[in-house]
Formats: sequence, structure tokens, C-alpha cells
Amino acid sequence: MELAFENHDDIFLIIERMRQRNLFEEPGQATEFAIGLKLFSEVLLKNRQHPLFDELGPAFKTFMQRLKSAGPPAAEPGPTADG
Repeated sequence: MELAFENHDDIFLIIERMRQRNLFEEPGQATEFAIGLKLFSEVLLKNRQHPLFDELGPAFKTFMQRLKSAGPPAAEPGPTADG
């Protein structure tokens, strides 16, 4: 499949960041999530005054703030020298 779209972000960097965060059990879902989210968010931003997005706009903003502030998951503690 080939798809052309405009985006001001480096989509490949976003995909890599999503992969590193290990948000999902299936590694490939990070790529799907990043691409889907970027495509959707660009349409939403370009059409934010459209009545279709009236209710979704504020919730999406909160979601994106939460996603961006979450950071990478904490590493699980490994064995210590004490045993």
C-alpha cells in the first residue's frame, strides 16, 4: 500500500519512540498506533472547527497530553547483588 499525506512531524521518529515505549503486547501495534494517531490528529487539527469534532477535541487534547507526558515505562528491577 502507498499513501501520500502531509505531516509536520518526522513520522519515522515518532514510530521509533512508540516502539521504544513498549505500550502494547504486540510490537507491531506501536507502528500501527503511531501512524493511525498521526493521520487522525492531522485531520482533526485541520478541521477542528468542524461540528464532528466538537466533543472529541477536548478529550483528544487531554489524551495527547497524557500520552506525551507518560514517558517510557520504568524498567523492571533486576536481581541485586544481595541475592
